[in-house]
Amino acid sequence: MNQTEILNIWKAYDKKLDETLLLNKVLTTEVIKLKTKSLLSSMKPIKVFTIFIGLFWVFVVGTIVGNLFLYAYSSVTLFFLLSAGIQILLTSIALVIYLYQLHLIQQVDITEPLVKTQKRLTSLKSSTLWVSRILFLQLPLWTTFYLSESMFRSGNMFYILINGTVTILFTFLAVWLFINIRFENRDKKWFKLIFEGKEWTPVMKAMELNHQIENFEKE
Repeated sequence: MNQTEILNIWKAYDKKLDETLLLNKVLTTEVIKLKTKSLLSSMKPIKVFTIFIGLFWVFVVGTIVGNLFLYAYSSVTLFFLLSAGIQILLTSIALVIYLYQLHLIQQVDITEPLVKTQKRLTSLKSSTLWVSRILFLQLPLWTTFYLSESMFRSGNMFYILINGTVTILFTFLAVWLFINIRFENRDKKWFKLIFEGKEWTPVMKAMELNHQIENFEKE
């Protein structure tokens, strides 16, 4: 066997090796895309359930507030109307975000370019943070809806002081969470305590998988 034949055999082997590596890379990429799709699909049930509960809550509270405003306005307190009204507004905003997230999940396609999938994942991540911020703003409202002017006229300073302290603490906590719920804090214990589960973990895993695909394509 002369040198030319050996070189031809080596080139043929090298070509087959490159084709095998390319095929493995393609197959690995497809598997990762399927995993990404599966992870995001696993989020659908909890989001559909949350939307259903949210719609039910808005309907019930909205009906109560509407009836009280129309038929018993003189007997309902301004504290209740404002607290319930703001809560309905915040819950409605959260519902819109959840519907948007369902749309994003539904639009994910394993055949689409990596850039589009990454944009959808980034939007899912960002909207998940925002919906949590908005929902936590409801915290102080749970300490004010039952208040009335008669409570303040009664002169029970101890009760007023206790309730006022709780309201201030809840307000501070709501504002603090609204400011600090950011992706940069994802490794902190309090953040993990809030976000561990179907609302967050699949998005993070899907983003990691897409980074793997990005690294494969760079090789």
